[in-house]
Amino acid sequence: MSAYLIRDVKVLDGTGRAPFAGSVLIEGDRIAAVTEGAGPSTAGEAAVIEGAGATLMPGLIESHAHLGLADLGSYDLTRVPPEEHMLITVRNARTMLDAGYTSAFSAGSPKPRLDVVLKREIEAGRVPGPRLLANGPEITVTGGLGDSNLAHLPFYETPTFAWIADGPDAVRRVCLGTSSYPSTETPMTDAEVAAAMEVARAARLRVAAHCRSGESVLMALRHGVEMIYHANYVDERTLDALEAARARVFVGPALGLTYNLSQGAGGVPAERIREFERELEVSVEAVARMRQRGIRILPGGDYGFPATPHGTYARDLWLFVKILGFSAMDTLVAATRLSGALMGMPDELGVVKAGALADLLLVDGDPLADIAILQDRVALRMIMKGGTLHKASAPR
Repeated sequence: MSAYLIRDVKVLDGTGRAPFAGSVLIEGDRIAAVTEGAGPSTAGEAAVIEGAGATLMPGLIESHAHLGLADLGSYDLTRVPPEEHMLITVRNARTMLDAGYTSAFSAGSPKPRLDVVLKREIEAGRVPGPRLLANGPEITVTGGLGDSNLAHLPFYETPTFAWIADGPDAVRRVCLGTSSYPSTETPMTDAEVAAAMEVARAARLRVAAHCRSGESVLMALRHGVEMIYHANYVDERTLDALEAARARVFVGPALGLTYNLSQGAGGVPAERIREFERELEVSVEAVARMRQRGIRILPGGDYGFPATPHGTYARDLWLFVKILGFSAMDTLVAATRLSGALMGMPDELGVVKAGALADLLLVDGDPLADIAILQDRVALRMIMKGGTLHKASAPR
């Protein structure tokens, strides 16, 4: 069993407590002891890691991971063969760990088994990557979020002057062939969500839902969804329902993509930039109203598109501080302790305390003074997952 003594560090323990000088003893995959002050002068059989005053904190947790995204647009992504796609996903997992993210809650996989195979490989120690709660592909409806294949469009198979549509379902498909649902609408029906939740409960699976409209958030809450993404267009009725369920639900606004597109990332046309600016304004206001209600808001999300390339995940922490008005401490608590609860491992993930899993970062600098330092991989002197060193370097 490996053991490490991480000495002379400023401990940022993930609970919201002010940092304190101390040392941390690791035995196996767990934290054995956290000592305030100078700490032990000898380490016994433990290897010593000299902190030199650096910040020791929990590993970051990505609450809205898409490890199978390939920094491509939606249409190009569907054309990637599964063999190449699996290799891309494996590389992205390493990138996430290199960026200091030791755990990830998947928000959807672009092909059925990418997450599941990756999770097994990581847990077997054959490839590096974060702890992963795997997911399958997102479930959508015709014209809904994620319907990008265009296979439902009748003109792909019917070269006639008129589109032939027999019955209400066929008419609905034809009508949605030229325009998808706007973000303020709710494309899925109550019965469709109920069917998905029926299967999930029987299999004892947790469910995450991408909800933009207030009605879609209400639908997710009615059926017991725990992780709700986006929630841009909430109204008072939706906020009341979220507040009533705040002990069991989390909300991830996933503003990284919206913000970057509002800044013109990826060559967005000027008229589209204005649309994303408006969506960002609505989202910022929605998050402020949710915070007033005590709803748990988590950073992270939608990294892996051309405008949000893999490896830039910690930019979301900066967005929480600079755009949403969170304090750096509240942001880090959300990205560690609260996200550990989302992972289903409260008191084991996202905290620096005896008995917790030894998922740790040693940062050359003070993330509370400058949250952007977590975007600098050179500043991440040590990355440890489960008591195993993924990275260890000397002080700068």
